[in-house]
Amino acid sequence: MLAITISPSYHAATMPTSTPSIDEQLAVLARGAEGIYAIEELKKKLELGRPLRVKLGLDPTAPDIHLGHTVVLRKLRQFQDLGHKAILIIGDYTARIGDPTGRDTTRPVLGEEQIKQNAQTYVDQAAKVIDVSPEKFEIRYNSEWLAQLTFADVLKLTGMITVQQMLHRENFKLRMDAGKEIMVTEFMYPIMQAYDSVVIEADVELGGTDQTFNNLCGRELQQKHDQHKQVVITMPILVGLDGHEKMSKSKHNYIGVTMEPNDMFGKVMSIPDALMSNYFTLLTDVPQDEIVALCDASKSNPREVKDQLGQAIVATFYDQDSASAASGEFKKRFAEGALPTDLETKTVSQSPINIVDLVHEVGFASSKSEARRLVQQNAVTFGEGKVSDPKAEIAIEGEVILKVGKRKVCQVVSK
Repeated sequence: MLAITISPSYHAATMPTSTPSIDEQLAVLARGAEGIYAIEELKKKLELGRPLRVKLGLDPTAPDIHLGHTVVLRKLRQFQDLGHKAILIIGDYTARIGDPTGRDTTRPVLGEEQIKQNAQTYVDQAAKVIDVSPEKFEIRYNSEWLAQLTFADVLKLTGMITVQQMLHRENFKLRMDAGKEIMVTEFMYPIMQAYDSVVIEADVELGGTDQTFNNLCGRELQQKHDQHKQVVITMPILVGLDGHEKMSKSKHNYIGVTMEPNDMFGKVMSIPDALMSNYFTLLTDVPQDEIVALCDASKSNPREVKDQLGQAIVATFYDQDSASAASGEFKKRFAEGALPTDLETKTVSQSPINIVDLVHEVGFASSKSEARRLVQQNAVTFGEGKVSDPKAEIAIEGEVILKVGKRKVCQVVSK
């Protein structure tokens, strides 16, 4: 089992001070949800008058999380604020297989040390959203029980889910139709995740819409184990900064939860106006009727509304002072054309230097291929001029301003 330390820092969500009625609780929990399987069952569970065990599983397959991940974490926090207990399952065992959801190829297998490192960062970052006090939070690792199963135990579990059910899963069907391989271990993943629900006796499981199949398998397995079936609540997949595809680091359209306030605010200000209502609903506590009014372009200024959105998101992960300062810095930098007050000076290895190497070396691109794309898109300014030729060699004399896109700027000097 992995040993994880938990930081107790988190920000309280805005919730009623008095005990809300069942209907009021349902309204809070249904906000933004894509599906609830089934809402009448959820109502009956809430009427039990005891804290529900609300499960969320995270496989530590990457070192950090972004705002897309926090959509479901916020829903978990809402349950906590209504008096229920969050059960965070760190999938240190399931991560060895990798969730096949949304994949058209088999995932690479992660090593145990990488899984351990990723798990620690997941918990640290999740604590920015959820309440990690012991009475409201429990953390478990599914290696606790999955690693103890015998082969006979595994065969028994596989006898509870049919091949037809597995092939009903869309990405498996698409891969079969395309003649792409599906490993038998991938069939095991939904069963393993479902067994987590059996072991912890989950009342509710949360997940993105891409987790619907896995979560519903949990209901199936619980019923086969003579348990009450968990309610499944699925949340929408957050669209990234490009306005089209899901938020993802690999697509370079994400906002990380550990970004500095100025960077986080600037990223929010870059989203298409059409996304504002969705971001307000899924990432803030602003009442729905206010969101409708704010996002009505005939009644409000989209730039001012986006500023409110940016401040609300930054305040969630930092505080209102940081959010206000980020807003002021953004206005100074872009609306008034001034350079940032915290302009950083970066020393590069040589001069002259290829423009692609320069952009990558100062950290304004995660790879040289990304740096080359930014140069070709005319997004790079050195001194007073744009640089669009990726073969350009740049001579650095003294301190020179380098800008990449609208938000990244620094002074560069050579050794």
